[in-house]
Amino acid sequence: MRHKILVLDIDGTLTNSNKEVTPATKNALYAMQAAGNTLVIASGRPTAGIEPIAEECRLGQYGGYVISYNGARIVRYSTGEIIYNHTLPQQFIPQIYEIAKEKGVGMITYDPQDNVITGTRVDKYMELEARINRREIFQTENFIDAIRFPVNKCLISGEPEVLAPLTEELKKRYYGVLNIYRSEPFFLEIMPPLVDKAHALERLLPSLGLTSEECICCGDGYNDITMLQYAGIGVAMENAQREVKEAADVITISNDEDGLVPVIVTYFLNE
Repeated sequence: MRHKILVLDIDGTLTNSNKEVTPATKNALYAMQAAGNTLVIASGRPTAGIEPIAEECRLGQYGGYVISYNGARIVRYSTGEIIYNHTLPQQFIPQIYEIAKEKGVGMITYDPQDNVITGTRVDKYMELEARINRREIFQTENFIDAIRFPVNKCLISGEPEVLAPLTEELKKRYYGVLNIYRSEPFFLEIMPPLVDKAHALERLLPSLGLTSEECICCGDGYNDITMLQYAGIGVAMENAQREVKEAADVITISNDEDGLVPVIVTYFLNE
């Protein structure tokens, strides 16, 4: 089976610990795309937070795709066309916001320009999210009134030991109506139902005439597990969380050692 599409998480996978795409990785991606393969960047980041990386990887030049908000939105990068967009049921947001305040954790969402909005105390994890995505944080006392527009996801931030039990509590409470999981030990994703990176690929690949067997997915975080399981070959980085490695077919070297390069060479340039 010839592999034709490569799907990459960003943080901890495509970028190194300095949040950079190295020259070696970029050159391998350029060669892979020039050979006629498709590149997809799939991240929990908002769309605007992915754009600088997409530019570096030449998605516009080669006809690649961006999957943002952990699968809630798919964009054809060369044209900016939104080919899939799923938003949170609005009625659940006030409920979860009250729970976040009660538990003393942070909660954010994103405005139409992908800036960060919060009604809770700004913590170091929100600051990290804004910094990674090169967006501003807007704090408001009237959070619910401030988000009278469709949102793709909310993000709860807090210490891992607090988010672990909260994750299970919210999963039980909103089973079947929301998709809830941690992307990092300190981030809890609140997603529309049936939305994750694998579901996004289930929508994208058939539109390209491709199957999951022709797809290779690479990741390191909890939110990458479903797409690694969906792909013909799921690749975990050496720096991945233990559960991610257990879900993968292959483990490559770390993101600080250009771990994507041997994957690209083996499965796209030498096939």
